[in-house]
Amino acid sequence: MIPSVPAVLMDLAGKVAANAAPSVNPVDRASALGLSAMLMGLAAESWDSAAHHLVMENRAFRALLAKGAAYAPPPAEHAEDDFRLSALAAENGRLRAALITLQTAVEGRDAAINDAIWAELRASTERRKTQGSAV
Repeated sequence: MIPSVPAVLMDLAGKVAANAAPSVNPVDRASALGLSAMLMGLAAESWDSAAHHLVMENRAFRALLAKGAAYAPPPAEHAEDDFRLSALAAENGRLRAALITLQTAVEGRDAAINDAIWAELRASTERRKTQGSAV
C-alpha cells in the first residue's frame, strides 16, 4: 500500500514536533530532518499531480469498461464533477473494482480487451512514479 499524502504529512508533523525537543540527539535530529525534507518533496510532487492522474485513469477505465460491456455490464455512470481528491479516489476505486470484474470475465475469452486492461494498469503505475522512483 502506498501511504496517502495527508498520512505522510501527519507523520512528518509528528517527527518535526518530536525533534524540536532540546534533548534529542543531534545525529538523530539531523537524520529525521533529512528524511522529513525528502518526504515533503515527494509529497509535494505527488500532491501536484494526483487529481490529473486520477481523472486520466478514470477516463481510461470508463473507456475499457464500455469496450467490455458485452462481458460485464459497466457500473452506472457517475458525473465526474467533484474534483476533490477524496471524491476522485472513491470513483477510481469503484471503477477499479468493475475493471477487475471485467478482466476476470474476458481472461481467456478476449485477448484484445484483456491486453488493453493490463496495458492501462501498467500505464497507471508508471504515471504514479515520482522523480525519485527507482527504474
